[in-house]
Amino acid sequence: MPDSEPGASLNQALHAHSPRWTPPPTPLASMLIHGAVLLLWMALFANAFLGRGITGWSVGIVYIGYDTALLAFTFWQTWPLRNLQQPAPLNSSGPTVSVIIAAYNEADALAATIAALTRQTSPPDAILIADDGSTDGTAALLQRQYGLAAPLGAISAEAAAIPGLRWLRLPHAGKAAALNQALAHVCTELFLTVDADTKLEPDAIAAMRAAFAASPGLVAATGVLTPICGNAAGGRMFQWFQTYEYVRNFLSRYAWGRMDALLLISGAFAGFRRAAVRTVGGFDPDCLVEDYELIHRLRRYGYLHGLNWHSEALGSARATTAVPDSTLRFLRQRRRWFGGFLQTQFWYRDMVGNARYQRLGTWMLPVKAADTMQPIYGVFAFALLLFYIFTGKVAVLIPVGGFILGKIILDLAFHAWSIRLYRNWTGGHARVSFFWALLAAIIEPFSFQLLRHLGASWGWVSFVTGKQGWN
Repeated sequence: MPDSEPGASLNQALHAHSPRWTPPPTPLASMLIHGAVLLLWMALFANAFLGRGITGWSVGIVYIGYDTALLAFTFWQTWPLRNLQQPAPLNSSGPTVSVIIAAYNEADALAATIAALTRQTSPPDAILIADDGSTDGTAALLQRQYGLAAPLGAISAEAAAIPGLRWLRLPHAGKAAALNQALAHVCTELFLTVDADTKLEPDAIAAMRAAFAASPGLVAATGVLTPICGNAAGGRMFQWFQTYEYVRNFLSRYAWGRMDALLLISGAFAGFRRAAVRTVGGFDPDCLVEDYELIHRLRRYGYLHGLNWHSEALGSARATTAVPDSTLRFLRQRRRWFGGFLQTQFWYRDMVGNARYQRLGTWMLPVKAADTMQPIYGVFAFALLLFYIFTGKVAVLIPVGGFILGKIILDLAFHAWSIRLYRNWTGGHARVSFFWALLAAIIEPFSFQLLRHLGASWGWVSFVTGKQGWN
């Protein structure tokens, strides 16, 4: 049975366990780490006007060095994947699972997402469409194709053709609010969040069940996503770049998971232990990246209460998801992602450098502190490079070009190696090519990477102004 007052109970738990309402004192280590990041930026910015020769581009050198260090870390931690044995066929038994599909004007993709869930080798026990006040054809689709009917603010009976499929029809309040309302109707041990434009591969839920069954302390897990865009030329270009971005990012998540310091879970396809999420208060409606913030809260609660709570990235749980296929949509997505990242870093600043949180506090969160300025570094380094080109500063361009060429060579090597690791990790199902990966490594620093940094820099505006929304 659903909770009688789900919003009130979750909201009380959220206020009790999120540090943004009762922030603890910021430890000295956190202040020193964040202060050092800011002071370094100020020094490098000043040096761009005061330095001579290659030292004037020190912001670019530091940026390249930092990114290379992160690649080295990922290489070190993903080394075991080179000889990874393929897992045995997954058992369909395990914890009970509900799937929550948060949907807002997704009528074009929703039917395909539901169909993919019905084709699972280990079908979910329930599928709940959390309709966040859609104004397109979502209601007509659910009524016509599945026979579902629900007035606003209510939940439907189960669909006759698909047992367990129900429609929760809500007024528009944002994705996090819709997920929290849906949680009141979830009675299974696990629940998965699946975006309405995300299609799970047939063994995806079986992989989630197996992972949670094998590890009682696992409270959150991310599946591996392959990005899909439209068929137009622009869409294919964005899909190409984002495909290899996702390869690197998910390998990085695997690396941090091995350090027991994984914080980034993709809400487009993620699994959670229901009791743990309810304990800490569900999803925060005021955060731009509700899934990322929730992992901070889960891990924080686990450490404070002596629980072995952790998170993982699962190479055997795979899905495809729609991603932005135009420049403006891409920039808006990255603005929201980075603005939410800054929100979360600020709210959980007391964990940064704090040994109480083990490697999460002493490794991962200091890296995230450095990441707050990474897009600013990238944009400024590129702007300086253009300035050197247009002013004909050959004496600077030659050594700068050497640094950039060296970075491209390192990226080429890592791309080639990462494709092999990624294929091993995902069971040979990766839709990636060595040739296209290498070509992306050459072109990306002067195109797609700059777009990423511009979108993230725009995220600073969202953070400072408090502007938010579900795009």
